[in-house]
Amino acid sequence: MSELYGFTTVNVELADLCNKDCWMCGRRKVDRDYAHLSPDYGMIDFSLLELIAEQLPPDIIVQLHNNGEPTLYPRLGDAIKLFDKQITNFVTNGKLLLRKADQIINNLDTMAISIFENDTEADQQFEIIKKFLAIKGDRKPNTLLRINGDVKNLQRYDQFGLTYATRYIHAPEGSFNYKRDPTVPETGLCQDFLHHPAINKDGEVSICVRFDPNRLGVLGNIKEQTLEEIWNGPKRRQWFDAHVQGHREQVPLCRNCHYWGVPTGKSSHHVAHISAESVIKNVG
Repeated sequence: MSELYGFTTVNVELADLCNKDCWMCGRRKVDRDYAHLSPDYGMIDFSLLELIAEQLPPDIIVQLHNNGEPTLYPRLGDAIKLFDKQITNFVTNGKLLLRKADQIINNLDTMAISIFENDTEADQQFEIIKKFLAIKGDRKPNTLLRINGDVKNLQRYDQFGLTYATRYIHAPEGSFNYKRDPTVPETGLCQDFLHHPAINKDGEVSICVRFDPNRLGVLGNIKEQTLEEIWNGPKRRQWFDAHVQGHREQVPLCRNCHYWGVPTGKSSHHVAHISAESVIKNVG
């Protein structure tokens, strides 16, 4: 068993390609305004996925996305099956849900469909969601709707009976300039830094999944070291100590980041209002 202490979630990037042009996407802004930072777009090698799967502990969350659209991966179903000892998840724009339904349903554990404000393809996406849920029925994945920003006509999604994961939109360049200040944990420690690294399609292991076109948060490459060696290595230890001491500004990627690893969004109207009296009556 590898000693990946504190390791609860990892993002493993299947593809950094995307089939949607979102107005608030950092990657699209980089392509337009900072082309020299654009990556060599592509897919992860399946052999690299196998290497990653061999090194992960059981019962953690494996999110099969990062900066791209996971359903573009040709061997999506096989990729999900590699992590059968973990809890699998991805966030998708939903465009390929019907085409990839047979690889997702009864295979993936949980999924969030990303819905964002001022999306010109919102109506098409709504119809795809409706048809996919009808096909899926009560089978997994447990499906959520990730609501990004102020989505118009949000009440039409209520018919699906899904949980909403609401998020405030931040600047395309990174996790700052949110519409509302992100939640800060009372420990003063970023929960993503402590528990939630990311591995991109090229095998680079980063401290977190925040947008990082300059690769400031890269700790190492799993092609050259084991994940345990990277996670417990001197670079992360130095940055770990800085976080504990309240000096996240000493960590290059964290210096301009306003996120603390606690997702923040406005309350969903799906949340039921429960009275104190009803809670007391149902105790025991």
